[in-house]
Amino acid sequence: MLERIFKLKELGTSARQESIAGLTTFLTMAYIIFVNPSILSATGMDKGALITTTILASAFGTLLVGLWANVPFAMAPGMGLNAAFAFMLVLGKQISWETALGVVFVSGIFFLVLTVCGIRKKIVEAIPQHLRLGIAAGIGLFITFIGFQNLGLIVDHPATLVHMVDTITVPICLGLIGLAAIAVMEVRKIKGAILIGILFTTILGIIFKAVELPPPEGEPGAMAFVRAFVSKPPSIAPIFCKMDLLGALKWAMWGSIFSFMFVDLFDSVGTIVACSYEAKLVQEDGSIRKVDRVLQADAIATVAGAVLGTSTTTTYIESGAGIAEGGRSGLTSVVVAVLFLSALLFTPVIAMVPGFATAPALIVVGVYMFKSVLKIDFGSFETAVPAFLTIILMPLTYSISTGICFGFVSYILMMLAAGKAKEINPIMAFIGIFAAIDLALSLA
Repeated sequence: MLERIFKLKELGTSARQESIAGLTTFLTMAYIIFVNPSILSATGMDKGALITTTILASAFGTLLVGLWANVPFAMAPGMGLNAAFAFMLVLGKQISWETALGVVFVSGIFFLVLTVCGIRKKIVEAIPQHLRLGIAAGIGLFITFIGFQNLGLIVDHPATLVHMVDTITVPICLGLIGLAAIAVMEVRKIKGAILIGILFTTILGIIFKAVELPPPEGEPGAMAFVRAFVSKPPSIAPIFCKMDLLGALKWAMWGSIFSFMFVDLFDSVGTIVACSYEAKLVQEDGSIRKVDRVLQADAIATVAGAVLGTSTTTTYIESGAGIAEGGRSGLTSVVVAVLFLSALLFTPVIAMVPGFATAPALIVVGVYMFKSVLKIDFGSFETAVPAFLTIILMPLTYSISTGICFGFVSYILMMLAAGKAKEINPIMAFIGIFAAIDLALSLA
């Protein structure tokens, strides 16, 4: 049955390999179960309900993309988009979270229409090869930076913006040991190296008391121990289907709808392009297999997430962790979705995996994705400038979409300067204008 649905042999994979990939992806992105509710609860939304909703939205989107598109991608409420929801919309513009959910819902509907009409797919196909490679390399650099931040090795500095932490703590040491372990296993071609590294680092954390086991509830005994690891999921009733559509459709909200559409478009496209190269989904002509179905699943997941009560759901760059472990089919996504649903009962166990254990995984995945930079022709200046700006500005601005916007705008300027205006795809010219507008609004 698995062979018939996911075509494992055709894709050169196996159920075991896909399961390891799925578990790896899940462990690298499980933080969203705790981070998303923490961010969105600042708006007054019920935090307990947000935990359950985050899990359900992630499981739904990931299962949909796995079964519908048969690709090893995972979805969840997007980081950055959830912060924009909470701090830009609700707290910044002083609107209700119900109206903000309406904005997410409407933007998702528009995305779905654009996707069904094939416009989003044409946008992906219109992106030149060197920019696609630059997006992949830039995201690799970006998530490596995030990995070092999560590890605690790289911190902010008032004079130099970033620098290495002054004091090396036990968690940082354990994370570096985990990074070294993963690197050695990768060199030795050991399957499941990233997952083994995460589990190994977590066990080290327990041994050196950097990771706390959940205390048993009530009287000592077997059942008390079980209850310490198993919990009943909170109800989603306080936020389920609470969108204020009339409020979202007011003229004053259309700018926010456009912003959410724009950021989601380039975040999802950037992630899909980057992961597709590593997953060997890019064909000889540069097109990406099943990209239309991936985009449809992305749009439907956003609409469903708004109904459930969370911010925009999008394709996750952490999918690259599972892909690096050999994930090639939608079975990887199904495993991730099942693990998310399991998290409804086992949130205490997931909480045990610390950030310093998953940070090395992000760093290693970044290495895999940055390899695409080798295929970029830096001998041509009109190719080099857009690709370089895309790569470098993702981590420097801490935004995938900003890096992509700079890349698109500079590409058009370089082509015009080189007298190659006729070679610019009309769709690329159109989205380049919107990228320029978005940058102008961001800098205004």
